[in-house]
Amino acid sequence: MSSILSDRINNMEESATLAMAKKARELKGQGIDIISLSLGEPDFKTPQHIQDAAKAAIDEGKYFSYSPVAGYQDLREAIAQKLQTQNKINEAKAENIVLSTGAKHSIANIFMCLLNEGDEVVIFSPYWVSYAEIIKLAGGVPVLIEGTLENNFKASAAQLEEAITSKTKAVIYSSPCNPTGSVFSKEELEAIAEVIKKHQDIYVVADEIYELINYTGQHASMAALPGMFDRTITVNGFSKGYAMTGWRVGYICAPLFIAKACEKIQGQFTSGGTGIAQRAALAAITGDQTPSVEMEKAYKKRRELVLELLRDIPGIKTHVPEGAFYFFPDVTAFFGKSAGEVKVNNADDFCLYILNTAHVSVVTGAAFGAPNCVRLSYAASEAELKEALKRIKEAVAKLS
Repeated sequence: MSSILSDRINNMEESATLAMAKKARELKGQGIDIISLSLGEPDFKTPQHIQDAAKAAIDEGKYFSYSPVAGYQDLREAIAQKLQTQNKINEAKAENIVLSTGAKHSIANIFMCLLNEGDEVVIFSPYWVSYAEIIKLAGGVPVLIEGTLENNFKASAAQLEEAITSKTKAVIYSSPCNPTGSVFSKEELEAIAEVIKKHQDIYVVADEIYELINYTGQHASMAALPGMFDRTITVNGFSKGYAMTGWRVGYICAPLFIAKACEKIQGQFTSGGTGIAQRAALAAITGDQTPSVEMEKAYKKRRELVLELLRDIPGIKTHVPEGAFYFFPDVTAFFGKSAGEVKVNNADDFCLYILNTAHVSVVTGAAFGAPNCVRLSYAASEAELKEALKRIKEAVAKLS
């Protein structure tokens, strides 16, 4: 029946992370003990004071109606204040903020507003799986510049300069990065900014959703750099740093004309986000930050555990991620090897082999622009991580 459906949907790739999670759930449904390291979802509960704010909002009874399309004014003001004080984005004001149903929704709004058919978007690769598909859905053309394991998966300003053409409309990167955990330093962002400043009408989409999970001790925002506020759309949200994935609250801070455009398109597609979730988000951003700090400490401890366990598996090559909660190891040492009738030809095969043999779900790096790697989330308990890496070590030892 694909002929009935639009070319738009037929040409769209399914999210690899969601597809692997679906396979893992199906096996779990068959009674198989699956350890899922495929989804980018905190395993912590949403902090209690945030839950309490949502309960209080329900009891107040005045947040059941449609919310303003761009979000409640007090939340937008709180976000702007946070960006000014914490991110040093001094120009940020409430009018620059648009709340959406998650950061993914924010990114979709941006590219639907910016791109015409054939416009190019330079993506720093490896990249989050949905960037390219959202760009293509908006009529754009993804152009990848690739970082490698040897340089911590960070493409350079020089590579960006080479990739820019007369059709380039935007550049997108994430820092801390999903899937690699790499973090761009202020100096690296300054070099990228100098390239952007040479070219009129190119905008930077800076995905900072993992901002609060950063082990370097210093988060740098592109929009804070001299001359870059008017050229940068900052994307952020509450899902990762506050363990609020299911609450679905993301936002942008953008030049006013872009913010207004995103508000306009959102008004036609979804209107405003859930009022109760926005009250929870306000409590998150203005309330006690201790739970987020403690979660970051726990992730860092898990990173050290998983790093040690990965280095103990012959054939696995990995860098040391500086943020987020992922490892992105190179698994090419196993390509061409077999276990019985099963042969591993690529990262996709490797992931399926690990799922079926070790009962651990990880995601192919091909979906992130790096076909030699796999993404492994350590947003899981230490006990689960130890067991998962033990199973993976035993499974790859069978390959020859």
